[in-house]
Amino acid sequence: MPVDEFFHRTVAGWSAQPATGSALADDLLALFDAQAGSRHLDLQARQLGKQGKGFYSIGSSGHESNAAVAAALRPTDPALLHYRSGGFYLRRAGQVPGQHPLRDVLLGVVAAADEPISAGRHKVFGNHELAVIPQTSTIASHLPRAVGLAFSLGRAAKLGVHSGWPDDSVVVCSFGDASANHSTATGAINSALHCAFQGLAMPLLLVCEDNGIGISVRTPKGWIESTYGDRAGLRYFTADGADPVQCLAVAREAAEWVRLHRAPAFLHLRTVRLMGHAGSDVESSYRSRTEITTDYQRDPLLGTAKALVDNGILRPDEVLARYADKRAEVARVAEEALGRRKLGSAAEVMAAICQNHPDAVERRALEVPSREHFGDQLPEDEGPLTLAQAINRSLAEELGRDPGVIAFGEDISRKGGVYGVTRGLRKKFGATKVFDTLLDEQSILGTALGAGLAGLLPIPEIQYLAYLHNAADQLRGEAGTLSFFSNGQYRNPMVVRIAGYGYQKGFGGHFHNDNSVATLRDLPGVVIASPSRPDDAAAMLRTCVAAAREDGRVCVFLEPIALYHTRDLHEPGDDGWLAPYPAPGSHHVPIGRARQYGEGPDLTVVTFGNGVPMSLRTAERLRERGVDARVLDLRWLSPLPVDDLLAAAEATGRVLVVDETRRTGGVSEPVVTALVDGGFTGAITRVTSEDSFIPLGAAAYHVLLDEETIETAALKLANG
Repeated sequence: MPVDEFFHRTVAGWSAQPATGSALADDLLALFDAQAGSRHLDLQARQLGKQGKGFYSIGSSGHESNAAVAAALRPTDPALLHYRSGGFYLRRAGQVPGQHPLRDVLLGVVAAADEPISAGRHKVFGNHELAVIPQTSTIASHLPRAVGLAFSLGRAAKLGVHSGWPDDSVVVCSFGDASANHSTATGAINSALHCAFQGLAMPLLLVCEDNGIGISVRTPKGWIESTYGDRAGLRYFTADGADPVQCLAVAREAAEWVRLHRAPAFLHLRTVRLMGHAGSDVESSYRSRTEITTDYQRDPLLGTAKALVDNGILRPDEVLARYADKRAEVARVAEEALGRRKLGSAAEVMAAICQNHPDAVERRALEVPSREHFGDQLPEDEGPLTLAQAINRSLAEELGRDPGVIAFGEDISRKGGVYGVTRGLRKKFGATKVFDTLLDEQSILGTALGAGLAGLLPIPEIQYLAYLHNAADQLRGEAGTLSFFSNGQYRNPMVVRIAGYGYQKGFGGHFHNDNSVATLRDLPGVVIASPSRPDDAAAMLRTCVAAAREDGRVCVFLEPIALYHTRDLHEPGDDGWLAPYPAPGSHHVPIGRARQYGEGPDLTVVTFGNGVPMSLRTAERLRERGVDARVLDLRWLSPLPVDDLLAAAEATGRVLVVDETRRTGGVSEPVVTALVDGGFTGAITRVTSEDSFIPLGAAAYHVLLDEETIETAALKLANG
């Protein structure tokens, strides 16, 4: 490779210098070894790729100055790293005895099953023993998690919860200059500053590795410094990546400043990118030869070699010998890595998606917690409750049960939520456990992501289902994948409450009446609970919190807005949609189990959410017309209650799926598929809402599923 040849040619042309007894000798030698190891890993990865034996070639060449950041931090400081962090990873591993970082990285490159963090699922920088939390993000989606973790360290300490990290930890998060422009990055940094502005601890070191280009798109010269160099509340540090002495000094100053002040800082490392974006990148198609070769002179490895020679620590020939020895070591380790076993089955690949201990979940869900916060009147003694009241009481139960449970979101604190669901919780449990956030869903979910890593059990609220969509990657790309890409060594327990679905009267439009759940349904391992009745909601919330705590599950709790305060079912004043609160220890709803109403032999109506009361009303009218139907409330949209579904379907031989979501991408599609896959040969019909956004006012009912449509389809199916 030209950059390799340039290094040899340049170092060979230097003259040896007399020894000066530099105090930096040990630091520079350790830095050089980490940087040289990272460089040879890059060269080896590209060679393996050309041979069809390696599967990842995005390298760290030109970014090896991040090894100085590792040297400035403790190996117990949580690190969420950019994908060009080979130097950092190797230098940190050098701080902990018994590590094999070259082998770690190469096992990832060849996708070996005994790679220590992801077990060959992806090449990531991660190691539980090194406090390096694996990130698959390439465009800043890990920044909200980093902010959330920095925030949650202080929150856990206030609550007396062991976070798993030292009390004076610094969270380090690295990213590129192109990623700094992403809305996720700007939102996360804004969130960090918003916390610091209020005096909240935010021990976050943001490291922007600025190589001036994002694949082929140039970052304007001076843009990062202009944007972050004088940002109120954000201490700014900068260093030239080609100057190892400066990098070491500035990185230490930045790390010590964050550790002392518990406030965010921005370390701007001015770097270069050598050898292109990745092995498949033809850099010469968008950069001139002169531009490419000029960067060779700013090679951080060359800079460290120069410092070693200028200070008389090594002669030029000793530098080259040390470099060659590292090449040989990497080649030897690569040969060994190629012989390692690969993942052997779908079951083995999927084993790390989530843990599953239903017995432990049931035991925890049935535990009777301390209930002092309820005073003289327990929820089960209040009489029948609405859906909103039942969720409120269940949240109170969980906040009182576990010191690590925290609830947060927009407007949930003093106001008690837009619909009053969290009313009174702040007064009972205090602002440390129940608090408001920025109006930014990425920050809300990022706080949850970080909180789970700090030993807490977050219950964030997303105010409306439509508001989730601009932050869905925090579930899809971050929460949902952490266990998978860490082989279960890291988990992101959380229960995300979301007010959703349609049928709000006197309010709405597509942002407040949203029935699109497709973005959630295909997330492997993520539980989707969709209660419709008050008693189910309370019990299912217990189950979700238990699953989050016991199995590290990511649970989404979809709450039908239109049913929050609904009291009646069939006629005004019948109180048919109220239900008694299930006392702790009395009732458990396992994940993936449905609820059946009636045992009618003529027809099975399968539904969920708002569809449940609609179907129950329809079933009563059907009985008057000679059709006796049973109604199956799925309750769980993922995993679907397939066994209960098939049993109910076989009992009647006719299934009507009542789906308030859209025809395309809605819930009825997997339900019908599950029936077919399960061997059901009876008749199946589905009725859904239209493939439309939901308009304001009465026009909404032109596109939302109604009871007349359900009844017509039921009669046709039953009498067909």
